Amino acid sequence: MPPMNQSFQIILGSSSMARRQILTEMGYEFTIMSADIDEKSIRKEKPEDLVMALAEAKAEAIMSRLAITDHLKELTCSTLLITADTVVVYEGIIREKPSSREEARQFIKDYSGGSARVVGSVLVTNLVTGSREGGWESAEVYFHAIPDDIIDSLLEEGIILNVAGGLMLEHPLTLPLVDTVIGTCDCVMGLSKTLTEELIQEAL
Repeated sequence: MPPMNQSFQIILGSSSMARRQILTEMGYEFTIMSADIDEKSIRKEKPEDLVMALAEAKAEAIMSRLAITDHLKELTCSTLLITADTVVVYEGIIREKPSSREEARQFIKDYSGGSARVVGSVLVTNLVTGSREGGWESAEVYFHAIPDDIIDSLLEEGIILNVAGGLMLEHPLTLPLVDTVIGTCDCVMGLSKTLTEELIQEAL
């Protein structure tokens, strides 16, 4: 766990509630900025390349905004910017956030009694030294059968429309239907704790 007297600042470049929760669980204090990039404009064939490219684009967008406000010049202690991205791979096809309720429904139906792979990147940029450390991790999620009424409830709530592949492991409706996770739950949720900790230490 990080020391209680955290000697550096962290900016989490994400609006994801799950990533906020994970970073809080790790014991870090941080501020939040969202990147607001056009993710669809960045395309890569391999999911690993895509999540890294998106994390880098998010970092560049946030750094540009900080530079415009002269915020970068005012930094007096080590400040780390953490950006991340996650995609789901189903039968070799990369899935990002569902574009509609119909697509979200199909995504979840596909997972019923089956499995999907989650690929997540983490990028840590030291805004004072300019050093940047990044990496990716993956996990497999196997599901029991997912009843239609559960799918209806998830769609009605709408949160799954904002997550990669419509796959939300930690949701109280889906968690009981998860059979096995090969890898870490935090990777599936959007921020690998082990990878993030390693990259923070390297960037410092």
